[in-house]
Amino acid sequence: MPLIIVFGPLIGAILAGLFGRWLGERASMALTTGLVILSAVLSAFVFYDVAIAGNERVIELARWISIGSFEATWSIKLDTLSAVMLVVVTFVSALVHVYSWGYMSHDPHKARFFAYLSLFTFAMLSLVTANDFLQMFFGWEGVGLASYLLIGFWYKKKSANDAAIKAFVVNRVGDFGFALGVMAVFAVFGAITFDGAFAGVEGEADTVLTFFGVNFQAIELIAFLLFVGAMGKSAQFFLHTWLPDAMEGPTPVSALIHAATMVTAGVFLVCRCWPIFEAAPNASAFVTVIGATTALFAATVGLAQNDIKRVVAYSTCSQLGYMFFAAGLGAYGAAMFHLFTHAFFKALLFLGAGSVIHGLSNEQDMRKMGGVYKMLPFTWVLMLIGTLALTGVGIPGLKIGFAGFYSKDMIIESAWLAGMDGVGVGMLAFWAGLIAAGLTSFYSWRLIFMTFHGKYRGDKAVLDHAHESPMVMLVPLILLAVGAVFAGGLFYNVFVGYGAEDFWRESLAVHGHEYPPLWVLAAPVAISAAGFLAAIWAYLMNEGLGARLAARGGPLHAFLYNKWYFDEIYRFVFVRGAAALGDLFWKVGDRRIIDGFGPDGFAATALAGARRVARAQSGYVYHYAFVMLIGVLVFSLWVVAGAGGR
Repeated sequence: MPLIIVFGPLIGAILAGLFGRWLGERASMALTTGLVILSAVLSAFVFYDVAIAGNERVIELARWISIGSFEATWSIKLDTLSAVMLVVVTFVSALVHVYSWGYMSHDPHKARFFAYLSLFTFAMLSLVTANDFLQMFFGWEGVGLASYLLIGFWYKKKSANDAAIKAFVVNRVGDFGFALGVMAVFAVFGAITFDGAFAGVEGEADTVLTFFGVNFQAIELIAFLLFVGAMGKSAQFFLHTWLPDAMEGPTPVSALIHAATMVTAGVFLVCRCWPIFEAAPNASAFVTVIGATTALFAATVGLAQNDIKRVVAYSTCSQLGYMFFAAGLGAYGAAMFHLFTHAFFKALLFLGAGSVIHGLSNEQDMRKMGGVYKMLPFTWVLMLIGTLALTGVGIPGLKIGFAGFYSKDMIIESAWLAGMDGVGVGMLAFWAGLIAAGLTSFYSWRLIFMTFHGKYRGDKAVLDHAHESPMVMLVPLILLAVGAVFAGGLFYNVFVGYGAEDFWRESLAVHGHEYPPLWVLAAPVAISAAGFLAAIWAYLMNEGLGARLAARGGPLHAFLYNKWYFDEIYRFVFVRGAAALGDLFWKVGDRRIIDGFGPDGFAATALAGARRVARAQSGYVYHYAFVMLIGVLVFSLWVVAGAGGR
């Protein structure tokens, strides 16, 4: 069963990718979709067997590398953590495959697209079932490759190509840190399997490594390097710039990347390596600060974006920040719980945005929408459900609410408990999480009101042809909506109660304190309600206020609209800096110095000499006769001088 789950999508990708022309589009689509659905169904059985029944195991498939003491085996690790990820990845991927039947119906390269989707799924499954760091790195790079192919799927579109390259390059920065971390793991522990490395953490607590001439505590350095890899893959602060541009790919790609696969790999890595991070308090504090900063930063940027997909993209970036600061504080169960629930409502919002784009003739600018709930009633209701889940609507005392209510509130409560227990960054994360929750509510409802309510502001021809999406696109949305409503309550005990792993239960313990007071429990819902009311006032009661403020401009709006100017700063420092450095080496070092004094210099000297010699070749006979006469005279003088000397 696990073999089919992991390798089924790979078989579909190979057949559709290499033999799609012979199989035909519909056969390729049916084959890849069917195999991913099969993986999803079997993953549900594995989840029950592993996470509920407790039958954890490792299935060794083949020896990969064996050189001296370095051994790597391709294995399938089945524990609670991997079982959760199997369900999330395969379920979302299966729905994205089905959804793509409708969304990509007019694309001439459907076989290639579905092959890429299945390849992406296989790479992610390889990552989450890895039993050692090398296999995880294989899956890590595999999702990077597949994301490059999917983001740049419309390769004739320059912006898509640029976005694919940007995602690939930015992720290489993080991947370099991850690779160094894996090397450090083997150097310190002498093993790359998770169990082997984690068993040596306590014994290597005092080990020191020298990195770039500076001494570091080995465990701290390993944790930091691993997190650098997570920062790139999960688009955390400083390495986040690729994520919004990934919207240039088809909308199903956005849902697959942002909801449950590539961007959650970093969170999975930190939670998988929890023994290392538990022994590295400084690195864990760094994880918390970066996560809290990302949650707040992305929420502020989401306030001023107008592309419907980019608003949801920055929401993803912000929610990933919640997961990371929870993991940094030791609340690994809360981090994984939010990853689990987030997969449902974020995939719902992305695919819902795709339904809007599909129904409005590929329009993505919310400033050209408004009042379309009558034309897209099902999409409107489903996106309302996704928004309610994202903003964490629920009743704190009764613990009744949408999926995001359970997981996000658990993270905020864990941050408060950590702060009360003396963890300095705990209160920082608590307040950052609260403020981000209010901002998230405001821009999420802003999206709903600008898109579905008020007056239509776009081209009338687009409105005349507006239509609801076909059932092949709506059915996946309905299933995701069910998860967005019930996933939090149904699976709460799996993550924080019976059946959860010991470290999850310990990470969510109250550390000797009473349960958080009522104001802490009510604060997330209250601040989300404030954001909701503010959005009503700005976009329903005072329709057009946002547009007037944007037109007026100002430094704050420009700062948020331009995403804190990260792209401009990076372009100036890295792109232009690299170009200037390249010009220096090329124009000065290579052309003027090396070529100037080397081959070009010798060639220029030879050419100048040749030109001077060529002047003697006048073409007149009397010039040549005169030269010959001089030669004879010189020769005669030499002979005479020689004879006189004897």
